[in-house]
Amino acid sequence: MSSTAATAAATGVWGRAEQQDFRSRVRGALLGGALGDTLGAAVDTLPLAAIREAHGPAGVIDLLPVPGAAPGAAPDAARAWARGTVTATTQLTLFTVDGLIRAQVRRDTGAWHPPTDVHRAYLRWVATQYDWGPDERRADNGWLAREEWLYARRSPGRACLTALRDPGMGTLAQPRNPEATDPGALARSAPFGLLVGWEPQLVFQLAVECAAQTHGHPASCLASGALAVVVHGLTRGEGLDGAVQRALAQLAARPGHQGVTDALQAALGGVRQGMPAPERVEALGDARTPEGALAVAVYCALVGEDVRHGLRLAVNHSGSSAVTGALCGALLGAMHGETALPPGWLAELEGRPTVLALADDFAMEMTQGPALHGPTSSAPGWLARYPRG
Repeated sequence: MSSTAATAAATGVWGRAEQQDFRSRVRGALLGGALGDTLGAAVDTLPLAAIREAHGPAGVIDLLPVPGAAPGAAPDAARAWARGTVTATTQLTLFTVDGLIRAQVRRDTGAWHPPTDVHRAYLRWVATQYDWGPDERRADNGWLAREEWLYARRSPGRACLTALRDPGMGTLAQPRNPEATDPGALARSAPFGLLVGWEPQLVFQLAVECAAQTHGHPASCLASGALAVVVHGLTRGEGLDGAVQRALAQLAARPGHQGVTDALQAALGGVRQGMPAPERVEALGDARTPEGALAVAVYCALVGEDVRHGLRLAVNHSGSSAVTGALCGALLGAMHGETALPPGWLAELEGRPTVLALADDFAMEMTQGPALHGPTSSAPGWLARYPRG
């Protein structure tokens, strides 16, 4: 996005070219994240040696079916998934976007608290994972929870499920799962960075507060905030190195930031250490942790020759491949826009029409919200998609 468009985001005055560019970056972030998610799902948490043994020296280079787990595994893990199938990471990312749109719509009512609206969206997601509770497919509940494909259980993280089964909202003062050190909250945090009209410190704070709803460990919260600021910079047209520097500046004022700061600095420093390779990716840290996953995603986005190359690097390691793939895809998509994504992979992506519709709705809300809802005009169809209640 040009500096003119960044100004448009801040002032609310958008030209046609700026709107189109912003929409392309939103689409890129959401579609790219979903592509990285499905690319990494087939080898998620497998050791690098096992990946190479199963798929050759280059590891995963194309979309693959996700094999079923051993007999006796949980039902969602035991079934094989087709090529292009996404995991709970993408599902939660989409519900994050839904919550952010509803927060903007509810702003007109004076009852504006985005963490609450995002939490309500997460409660709608967790209801898709169980048979108990209200049916979220009712007509007055918006459109996303009526998308049947989102009701598939795709290896959701334990921390997310346990935190969201209780309708009470975790906060920074009383976070949920403060011991959880998996990257589950980080994995869904890219959409906060798409709030281009917000200041970076507010984007950081919102991502941190929403991470605490399921993952209260400081590394989870701070990595989520840092990712959001990086995506925010990319969506506003900054380079990746500059966006990371902005995230480091936000981290510096936060207690307990050193682990996440070190991870980002390692990602920047890795660029100067020779040709990228899986061994260099693994040297960045444990990608089963928030700070490790963030470092891998940023490094692979920095050194990737194109989106396909970056995503391949991001999933061939011994950590949370689906998460690092999703994060790297979101970064590359926000940086380059949807047209840079591999079309052959997009053709097989599960739920692509839903992702596109939600991306376009988000872009329209951010650029044309006053024309959709406000004191002088209202679009009933929009309020049916994103109810204020």
